[in-house]
Amino acid sequence: MKTIVIYHSQTGFTKRYARWIAEAAGADCLELAAAKKKDLSTYETIVFGAWACAGGISKISWFKSNIDKWTDKRLLVFCVGASPIDSPEIEPALKQNFSESELKKVNVFYCPGGLNYEKMSVPSKLMMKMYLKMLKAKKDQTEADQEMIKMISGSYDISDKKFIEPILQCLIK
Repeated sequence: MKTIVIYHSQTGFTKRYARWIAEAAGADCLELAAAKKKDLSTYETIVFGAWACAGGISKISWFKSNIDKWTDKRLLVFCVGASPIDSPEIEPALKQNFSESELKKVNVFYCPGGLNYEKMSVPSKLMMKMYLKMLKAKKDQTEADQEMIKMISGSYDISDKKFIEPILQCLIK
């Protein structure tokens, strides 16, 4: 099965996962800008990966705009975020990016990555600093708030190759 992994990465976590998936699946791997110029009609499976922020998946509109013309293809999306894999917010956040009919056509996955403030864009850094400031100023902080404050106060990496296993399982079905 001819497969391509297309990714959009801001700080490198999504790129890392895309390469891991492509290598394990024997797939081609392209950054989104290059993939937009490529004829994808020869691929049977298209895997799209991008980073997640505040529940949204970056560049998902590009992928979604092509779903109807990719009716003959297997479609997978993975997003990479700063939350641990067991965060209860992940599943509802993933689903909010797709309509019910789109979810019937697309398999969606989450991979934990981390934060790399050194490679973040200025707007993203500002957004994270504002969020951190808001959390710190919150009265009656919960244990989850305190944990989040610790987590996002600096760069960290929780990515691991083991998190691509569900994606690979889906690819071999």
